[in-house]
Amino acid sequence: MCVYADDTVFDQDDDGLVVLLVEEPPDGEGVRRAVQTCPSGALRLAGR
Repeated sequence: MCVYADDTVFDQDDDGLVVLLVEEPPDGEGVRRAVQTCPSGALRLAGR
């Protein structure tokens, strides 16, 4: 789900695991949507 929310920040490896494409994701709508829709709850916004 996060790849669909913001494919400039998130990608998937060959095993389907999410990979960050940038070290410091921007505070944008796509990143917030990715956190909200993450099916496993593995994403969170920190320090914001």
